Amino acid sequence: MHIGVNVPNFAPGTDPGVLRQWAQTVEGLGFDLLMVSDHIAVTPDVAEQYPAPFYEPFTTLSWLAGVTRRVRLGTTVLIVPYRHPLLTARMAANLNRLSGGRLVLGVGVGWARQEFEALGVPYHRRGALTDEYLHTMRDAWRNTDDYDTEPIPLWVGGNSDAGMRRAVRLGDGWHPLRITPGWLVEAAGRLKTIADELGRPVPALMPRIALQETREPVTAPDRLAGVGTIEQITADLDQIRLLGAETVVLDPFHGDLTEIRQPERAWQTLAAVAAYTTTQEAR
Repeated sequence: MHIGVNVPNFAPGTDPGVLRQWAQTVEGLGFDLLMVSDHIAVTPDVAEQYPAPFYEPFTTLSWLAGVTRRVRLGTTVLIVPYRHPLLTARMAANLNRLSGGRLVLGVGVGWARQEFEALGVPYHRRGALTDEYLHTMRDAWRNTDDYDTEPIPLWVGGNSDAGMRRAVRLGDGWHPLRITPGWLVEAAGRLKTIADELGRPVPALMPRIALQETREPVTAPDRLAGVGTIEQITADLDQIRLLGAETVVLDPFHGDLTEIRQPERAWQTLAAVAAYTTTQEAR
């Protein structure tokens, strides 16, 4: 199972130097994938969770492609209705080509109503627009003379049945976000049921989980996967591996802005995870 890291690309304290450090840390520790989030207009509802400055993902990943060599680069998740699908298709194809085929495009429908209003995109049509735009993007990429790219993996986010159905119909992987261990076990079964109902293959499981190390075990029934002692975190990773996940993405941001300004603690936890996975691979 590959392991990726969701790197904060927002909030005071984030700047090109910090982003470079994050990228070099993620690649240096041997992780497989570096992902960033997507917002365009930092409206009040966005700023409550992701305050400015916000580094736009295609621009940011293009720059990080130049300061890394091996690690794959992706979005978790790109809000599909925010951009014209041919613009997204063009930027994604160019980034994939310029990075040597390292792009993973995680996509979603979005949630920030005020941001949709600021961009002039109808909030109530975001699901239908996402479906339409994903079809358009795939059609565009088939013209390899123009778009000049190898296939770009599409991971479809969304924890609801609608998100699972979209992943089955349009994605290469299903990318649920910040979930409990028990929920993921049940959801993996539900995903297969939906795929069988639609007569399509089951998309690969590519969850994004929290990453928050604690000194004492977390025993709350609603504990998120990836939260707890390093033993709990690694046990969660083992369980996700047994579910057949191809990739899991670790998200070290939990709303505390000091985590943005002082990423060293997150890096220490990532180093512990990297050491554990290296030991497992050696067995």
